[in-house]
Amino acid sequence: MGVDRARIEAAVTEILAAIGEDPGRPGLATTPKRVAEAYDEFFAGLGRDPAVHLRGSVPVGPGTGELVLLRGIAFRSVCEHHLLPFLGTAHIAYLPGDRVVGLGRLPAVVETIAARPQMQERLTEEIADALQEGLDPRGVLVVLDAVHGCVVARGSRQAGSSTVTLATRGAFDDPVQRAEVMALIGAPS
Repeated sequence: MGVDRARIEAAVTEILAAIGEDPGRPGLATTPKRVAEAYDEFFAGLGRDPAVHLRGSVPVGPGTGELVLLRGIAFRSVCEHHLLPFLGTAHIAYLPGDRVVGLGRLPAVVETIAARPQMQERLTEEIADALQEGLDPRGVLVVLDAVHGCVVARGSRQAGSSTVTLATRGAFDDPVQRAEVMALIGAPS
């Protein structure tokens, strides 16, 4: 599907003029095109179903561990309030039910959902929901830790701060189970 690049280019040209810049000057002449290309990438998750990445799950066999934890998944999203980026790390844990999925599928789910105008709180919940619906595990835990452009670059300008959000489903709603996984997330590699 993709974004309407021509409309974005026209809008960026108008924004440049509105701030008092000359959109035709050498340093800005290709900025509208570059922004349109970037927005096509930033918002590539619109209209895409993250569950598609979980369709290749396989039955759990004997000897399968009781916990799957993937730490340190880098992600990028765009804050829907200011259209500024937020960058962070996702940690995903699930207790398999009858099926597991290839580990590379988990970052793909994060990337798909993050590639939309987002709020970190909703992003965390949507990742947990996608995993719960797509894998039917006994439990899901998602932790996102991100630095927001709108907090760092404007307003309060808190350059050293990050925002942490948590979503749990199933067995991880239990504080003891959740604490165990949180300890593993924080453990040195």
